[in-house]
Amino acid sequence: MMSDLHRVPRNTFVKLTSIPILSDLDGTLIESKESVVSAFRWWAALRGLSPDVVERIRYGRTSTDVAAELAPHLDPAIEGRLLDDRQAEVTAGVAALPGALELLSSHERLAIVTSAPWRLAQSRLRAAGLPMPRHLATPELWVRGKPDPEPFLKGAALLGARPEECVVLEDAPAGVESGRRAGMRVIAILTSHTPEQLHDATMHIRSLHELPAALAKLGLL
Repeated sequence: MMSDLHRVPRNTFVKLTSIPILSDLDGTLIESKESVVSAFRWWAALRGLSPDVVERIRYGRTSTDVAAELAPHLDPAIEGRLLDDRQAEVTAGVAALPGALELLSSHERLAIVTSAPWRLAQSRLRAAGLPMPRHLATPELWVRGKPDPEPFLKGAALLGARPEECVVLEDAPAGVESGRRAGMRVIAILTSHTPEQLHDATMHIRSLHELPAALAKLGLL
């Protein structure tokens, strides 16, 4: 299936304007793993933790949630802020993924739904050379983060769309679960995980350039 999807012309992004899309940020629109790993290595050294904590990062969740798992003896709110501030300041390696600029530049009915707080999301979009979307849903808007459905339900509300109308773009298991629990179709981008790790997704694609064909296969175009 994916071998057919990659041949769709890139300019077909202009056909997507009526479909409510809720897109994750890291690993979906931008590559930021280098920045994340660097921040957690810095944090581990600062707090006297084993350097191997970077091998246990669960992506797609807030820094606060990850810090709570990796160092339960520390205050997760304080550690999460430290990690977010570090990542907002050190953006080396942050770059736009293929198709991200085209999608954000041509699709008006889109909200980014990210586990990165507002300041960090803005910093990463700026570092990647991507435009700010009209709607940006960050942890400041919800109580329970991914994999809870609340983040994507908040994103749908920003677009004035019903959950069943929305298409979620995600790259991480927590995000895929969040979208599915919200009653949405989830297209997984295979930038950071395998299809087996994202088995609950409605469909898998290798890059955003395959998105129009994927939506057509779902009967949405």
